Amino acid sequence: MIKFNSKTIYHKSLNLDSSKNNDVLISEFIDHSCRSENIQLARFLDENAAQAWVGHPYFDVIDNSTDFDTKIRRMINVVCQKMGIDTGDRLETDARKLKFLVRGPLPSDSVFPPFEDFSVEHIYLRTNSRKMQARLRKRGKNKYFSYTHTIRKPEKLGQIVEVKTAISQRDWTNMLTQADEHHLPIYKKRRCFLHNNQYFQLDIYQEPCHPRCNDLILLETYSTLNPEELRKRLPHFLNIVDNVTGRPDYSMFNLSLKDEWKNSKKFCHNIA
Repeated sequence: MIKFNSKTIYHKSLNLDSSKNNDVLISEFIDHSCRSENIQLARFLDENAAQAWVGHPYFDVIDNSTDFDTKIRRMINVVCQKMGIDTGDRLETDARKLKFLVRGPLPSDSVFPPFEDFSVEHIYLRTNSRKMQARLRKRGKNKYFSYTHTIRKPEKLGQIVEVKTAISQRDWTNMLTQADEHHLPIYKKRRCFLHNNQYFQLDIYQEPCHPRCNDLILLETYSTLNPEELRKRLPHFLNIVDNVTGRPDYSMFNLSLKDEWKNSKKFCHNIA
């Protein structure tokens, strides 16, 4: 209980994967005057520090797939995005959100690395523009929840920008009156875990839901790795059948629509 509560007071958590996970930089690590621990202890401490934040609603691992300067720009870019600061293309990187379709049934819990499970509820809200989306999220466990309001802005400089704001339970309750009647609530069990120094979120859709969401399982991660390297890091214990990144038929906005897609004027084709 204490472990979970301590995570909710921070809006963002970042773990910078240190050079000890990059064999090319190990010699530099050993010779650095600021380091007192050996490689084995450094690995142990770094892995445990990252594991301690598994389950935070906004946890990112900044890996060593780029040089140090680019790594720092990636970190700053993540912080700016969380704060809603528009940096244009000054901090542009090739980091991207990836989504994979997983076929069930899932393996037993003992097969997974250490994980945190949460219940998640999404509610879409009415907006004045078809180019803008707004939604609420309730996320938590053991009767402790955090609440988030998200605005998905129109495309700018070739990117879709999402601004997320932490809100109170009272805000959540009041804003439910703005729920979009064209959408159903989305209910998920979200499993968060680290595997091969990569942070994953496994979303298991739950009832009540539209029939299109029955037995739906999606795996999400953020990465700058090339497809071949990322493939090596994907959880081997999951039956991953397809990369569905950017596909409108796996967008949560479209999945939540009440009407069948062929009859709906709200189906969104432009998914970044």
